[in-house]
Amino acid sequence: MGSEQIPQPPSTAATPHPPAAQEASVAGPARQWFLDRIGALWALLTERPVSLYAASVLRIGYGLLYLVFLLREFPHRDEIWGPGSPWTPALAQQLFDQTGWNSILTLSDSRAYFELCYVLALVTSALFMLGWRTRAMSVLFAVVVASFHARSIFMTDGGDNLILLMALYLVLTACGRRWSLDARRNRLKAARAGDTPEPVKSFSAQQLADARATLTTVVHNCGILVIAAQVCFLYGSAGLYKIQGTTWGNGTALHYALHLELFQPWPALSHLVAEYPMVIAIASYVTVLLQVAFPFVLFGKLKYPVLAVLLGMHVGIAVLLGLPLFSGAMIVADAVFLPDRFYTFLPRLWRRAGQRTGMWRPAPNQAAGSGFVPPQGRPGVPSSTHRAVPAQKDTAPATGLASEQS
Repeated sequence: MGSEQIPQPPSTAATPHPPAAQEASVAGPARQWFLDRIGALWALLTERPVSLYAASVLRIGYGLLYLVFLLREFPHRDEIWGPGSPWTPALAQQLFDQTGWNSILTLSDSRAYFELCYVLALVTSALFMLGWRTRAMSVLFAVVVASFHARSIFMTDGGDNLILLMALYLVLTACGRRWSLDARRNRLKAARAGDTPEPVKSFSAQQLADARATLTTVVHNCGILVIAAQVCFLYGSAGLYKIQGTTWGNGTALHYALHLELFQPWPALSHLVAEYPMVIAIASYVTVLLQVAFPFVLFGKLKYPVLAVLLGMHVGIAVLLGLPLFSGAMIVADAVFLPDRFYTFLPRLWRRAGQRTGMWRPAPNQAAGSGFVPPQGRPGVPSSTHRAVPAQKDTAPATGLASEQS
């Protein structure tokens, strides 16, 4: 008994606690994953502009819509916005004092001044659509839309409100980088320069140019994000508002809308559609479902059929209810969710169809896609203007934004 050894408890000083070690092993990769995601988002925001083709489509679409709108209302311009309007400039100014709005049309009661403003509005819309000096034209276009909107605000509808918002948002974007006269001018300038090396800039001048390009890229990307968020809020709020009513719940809302004389551009067509109550009920339910689910389907391939159905819905609203401006504004706004590879595929599809029909033949020694995708590359890199660029990816560097949006 005296020689027996008393067993000693195992020492715990050098052995780590298993739960603490497991937590440390999990926290490390989780922290690294979080930092990687933050770095990727920061790079996406600052390194290159996104959705340049979508921004150009919005510029062309809203410029064309407002130009057609002004031409359509040209015979009635005096009664709507001019000195002969029942809503006189004095009444408009009284409302501006309460709401904070303003309009260049109320600066004078002269008929000649109003006609000059109308002509300038037409010219501004056309130049903005074509992308001539887009940075300046985008500001002038926003001023024109806001002025005409505020001058007769009681005659506006949802389409006018959306065009006003998009005109303000497009000021932030680089919407002249693609499919514009600015892009064509810069492409021709780069072709004339050839391989001529650019003059060496001082360190401070290079830093200033890089900071300007980065700021332009960040502002553009934030503008595109705001436009996308605005469309999501618009669809989501419209869907949530509809489900509160009983007419949308029982599928009869469109039936009543088709029988309103105010929204019957073609009464015979409206009555013909109203004879199919099952189709109307299905269209009502699909409309509410798509509007509520729209913000949640934007991160997958399901968004393409959803956008196609929404396109058909807006076309139906334009034809059956006589709201072409509203439908056109919504169709153009939906274009922001299509990636650049979709827009770069359209010219190739058009050329392919032209080659099959014999209507288009490629010029000799012309690179594929050179007429549609401008040369891309960082300034100062040799032969950057002659490097082949895949049409599926938009790899335009941030440093080209400032020079192309003068």
